[in-house]
Amino acid sequence: MNENLTGLREAVIDVAAITANVRHLRRLTGTEIIAVVKADGYGHGAVRSARAAVDGGASRVAVSDVTEALALRRAGIVAPLLAWLHAPGETFVEAAAAGIEIGISSFDQLVAAAAASRPDRPTAVHLKVETGLGRNGIPPEDQRIVFAEAARLERIGRLRVVGIFSHLSNTSDADDLAATARFEHALAAAAVAGLQPSLRHLAASHAAIALPATRFDSVRIGIAMYGLSPFEDRSSADLGLRPAMTLRGSVAAVRRVPAGQGVSYGYQYRTATETTLALVPLGYADGVPRNASGGGAVRIGGAQFPVAGRIAMDQFVVDVGDHPVAVGDDVVLFGDPTLGEPAVERWAASAGTINYEIVTRVGPRVPRREVSR
Repeated sequence: MNENLTGLREAVIDVAAITANVRHLRRLTGTEIIAVVKADGYGHGAVRSARAAVDGGASRVAVSDVTEALALRRAGIVAPLLAWLHAPGETFVEAAAAGIEIGISSFDQLVAAAAASRPDRPTAVHLKVETGLGRNGIPPEDQRIVFAEAARLERIGRLRVVGIFSHLSNTSDADDLAATARFEHALAAAAVAGLQPSLRHLAASHAAIALPATRFDSVRIGIAMYGLSPFEDRSSADLGLRPAMTLRGSVAAVRRVPAGQGVSYGYQYRTATETTLALVPLGYADGVPRNASGGGAVRIGGAQFPVAGRIAMDQFVVDVGDHPVAVGDDVVLFGDPTLGEPAVERWAASAGTINYEIVTRVGPRVPRREVSR
């Protein structure tokens, strides 16, 4: 990247990449896109991600909880908004007043949503059914009574059942197709009860790309809209996606050291020969995983170098050998591999986790700078 970095660290968010990824996935799946921007847009910024996704053709935006949804409304997001994970005793009054669509996982939540309606404005809901993931969702033994009550409340104008949905485990195609069959069974039971929702949604990024049978009326796209692959064996480039986040900093110090020099806490790394060490001012307080010590890599001056020693709260060190490096040089932790930048997946593999976690955990101390390429 050629932009001048101001300060110690930043995450550059390419909103045009998000827009292009959503547009590409909409063509690929041939169905409606629900853009998932929970957890502050997987670390990219919820508001900018929602706007970019809508620009790419997403017709709905989804988050985890009502607080996230209300923040988007207050920021001017006018697209339909869905929130599906709720605190015990949630009344949904504020959410219903803001036109938030509520994900319903129990009879009690259904009753609370209906109570939040107004005579001229039934509460919009999506009924979530349990199909084998073992998390929230209306269990099979309760579906008949919940569907019947939802249909009754819809008839008297207290609810508007917009959708029925569930979630997949991504364990295997066989597991996901078995869950799909359970979902179809629930849809049939809902139809018998008199429910005719316009949206049936089951697939997130993984299944939306890999299993056409799971697409139904819409798909929920999270990690893929940010340009990252949900698969271990296929890269972003393989899927036609562009990573939207580049995490970068600048070299804060350079030190020439002899062979045998210990580096960082615990001296887990000692230099094999005389070499140059460069200090990078990001650490686990910024979301750089400590357990990626010795495994993550950065790009400085067109070359990649591994982390040397333990990642600390605010900083880590790389051994650049005899490569010419100076204070202020640009350091890229991860970005778009097609541009020669380290892949976020290398950091994920080094930390024993997934790319989702690495981008989502980038902390609030790291300024986000929005660009559009």
